[in-house]
Amino acid sequence: MTQRESDIDALVGEWLTLRQAAAPLGVSPNRIKQLIRENRMMGVVRSGELSIPAAFLDGDDLVKGLPGTLVLLSDAGFSTEDALRWLFTPDDTLPGTPIQAMRENRGTEVRRRAQSLAF
Repeated sequence: MTQRESDIDALVGEWLTLRQAAAPLGVSPNRIKQLIRENRMMGVVRSGELSIPAAFLDGDDLVKGLPGTLVLLSDAGFSTEDALRWLFTPDDTLPGTPIQAMRENRGTEVRRRAQSLAF
């Protein structure tokens, strides 16, 4: 594991395999892969298996506003690792991490900040 991977693991915490992520959403693991290809979900290979952050799920759905925010970050030129780092790094002005703010229905401010990164 590289230092970058270790840093991201420390920030993200819990990860789900495609199968684990697909089950509560009621979709196939292939649908999760499709969402990743469309930049509506992000995943990284961990221990040889594509995985996504558990924080991206809210019960049986994706966190509200997550797909749009991920597209904004991708459009701003963020790599998957950079986007994950941004989403999971504490920001005292939010407060908390961007993903926490989105999970607490404070996604408008997160998307506004993500949009400003492109300019």
